[in-house]
Amino acid sequence: MTIAGTPGDPETPLLDDTVDGSADHKGRPARRSTTGRWRSAYFIISVEVAERFAYYGIQANLINYLTGRLGMSMAGAAENVNTWTGAGGLLPLVGAFVADSYLGRYLTIVLASLLYILGLGFLTLSAVLPSDCQNSNQITSCSPSQLQIILFFFSLYLVAAGQGGHKPCTQAFGADQFDGQNSEEFKAKSSFFNWWYFGNNFGIVIAYTVLSYIQENLSWGLGFGIPCIVMTVALLIFLLGTRTYRYSVKNDERKSPFVRIGKVFIAAAKNWRTMPSSVDKGTPNHQVSQQFKCLNKALLTPDGFSQENGGQCTIDDVEEPKAVLRVFPKENGGQCTIDDVEEAKAVLRLFPIWATCLGYAIVFAQSSTFFTKQGITMDRSIGWGIDIPAASLQAFIGLSIVLTIPIYDRILVPTARALTGKPSGITMLQRIGTGLFISAISMVVAAVVEAKRLKTAKEYGLVDTRDAILPMSIWWLLPQYILFGVSQVFTMIGLQEFFYDQVPTELRSLGIALYLCIFGVGSFLSSLLISAIEKATDGDGHSWFNDNLNQAHLDYFYCVLAGVSAVGLSLYLYFAKSYIYNKGSTL
Repeated sequence: MTIAGTPGDPETPLLDDTVDGSADHKGRPARRSTTGRWRSAYFIISVEVAERFAYYGIQANLINYLTGRLGMSMAGAAENVNTWTGAGGLLPLVGAFVADSYLGRYLTIVLASLLYILGLGFLTLSAVLPSDCQNSNQITSCSPSQLQIILFFFSLYLVAAGQGGHKPCTQAFGADQFDGQNSEEFKAKSSFFNWWYFGNNFGIVIAYTVLSYIQENLSWGLGFGIPCIVMTVALLIFLLGTRTYRYSVKNDERKSPFVRIGKVFIAAAKNWRTMPSSVDKGTPNHQVSQQFKCLNKALLTPDGFSQENGGQCTIDDVEEPKAVLRVFPKENGGQCTIDDVEEAKAVLRLFPIWATCLGYAIVFAQSSTFFTKQGITMDRSIGWGIDIPAASLQAFIGLSIVLTIPIYDRILVPTARALTGKPSGITMLQRIGTGLFISAISMVVAAVVEAKRLKTAKEYGLVDTRDAILPMSIWWLLPQYILFGVSQVFTMIGLQEFFYDQVPTELRSLGIALYLCIFGVGSFLSSLLISAIEKATDGDGHSWFNDNLNQAHLDYFYCVLAGVSAVGLSLYLYFAKSYIYNKGSTL
């Protein structure tokens, strides 16, 4: 990217007031005093709050819409919810690629928001079409029109595509407004991730409470239309902040980071016959890390010669210091450089952490599916003849997050900082691990509560009555929702900061996308797990996911998930202990 202005030009900012690697909306070096920081972050947080409000306004009650208006079975509806959620979690990889390689984060956010709004508009249209399936709380025999089904799923996945461009860019773009090289802004950036998630969950709480009530008691069309309006307003607010943003400067001389990293893996694969010791002899130890030495082979050609000078410099030549510089130059005519290899190692280093968090993601998928269906069978009365929507109980996840984040940021972090001397109090990996442990506990609690619910159905002779309301308060579900929320304060925010911080600067949208696709893959795995258990247990008529929940065994399913969480946590601790931070941090 070319920056306008020359030294001495009246429009050129003073060097001590500029932010390295950032430009303003006119392409000039970004001034610290007039761009970025919280003044810009507020605009970006606002569009993210609206996006979360819209997304969870759909997801919170989606299983009830599918089993009610579209007449699906409970297991089928749960699989559809998980598949849609999974697609929404994987598409950010595409959005990150487009943003980091071509459009930039700002333009990607704008285009993705427009796509989002279009999807919400079509979703609203599909909901106002007449349907024979009007009861959203019961499984009924109905056949919605083919047009309604096609339009509904088309618009649903259009929203997922919009989220794919929106999610990886808004958070990375928001964090870009803080200069990590400035001590004051570095502390603000760490706090930004906490308050970002606080704002997210403020939008989610409103969606769970207000939209769930509107959808179940007033109109599905209105319940889907309000998010469309809110997203439109939020996009306008985001555009108002255009003049205040800091935009990352792209190095026009270097290839796309995706191309560079892909080239490293391809070159290393081609040179797989080269002995690691041969590579080590030609590698300056102070420049190349010792982890994942196999990728160092990308610095050589398959015949063991250097990648430049027409093969005149051999491995033996690199014993001389000058030859070392010739074999491993910073820029070598388009071949892999040491910087390229280190970038590839930084990304590869993340995958053990990524993989061991998939168990957490499987657990995460349950709050919007089976938790909600459990609530429908329980006493939801809060007095004065008012029944709360079962989906609205998910608001307590957001409420627990909103209440826990200030405690964490203002009390726990300063206390831990005084004890450990670390700016963030505890390391990112310690924070993630704490949340994984709490998540496993939440599944144990969920299994105990579900066993209690089934026992109540048996005691009152309601096992064979599918639509019966049990004399057991829905508030029994509250502890598992609260534990879910507290675990997110640790794991979700920790993962966001970790994947943003530990990738190369040009790949920060990809870092956020990698974090998001944990939950996309987790949703797909949850769907596969449900499908496998359904096939294994349905043969004898005692399916764990029977449409009559009083004959189902979600308690067994939650025990399985508790076991999955325990295994995932054990593997996570093993890999976290050996993780090497990119910026000199230690676990």
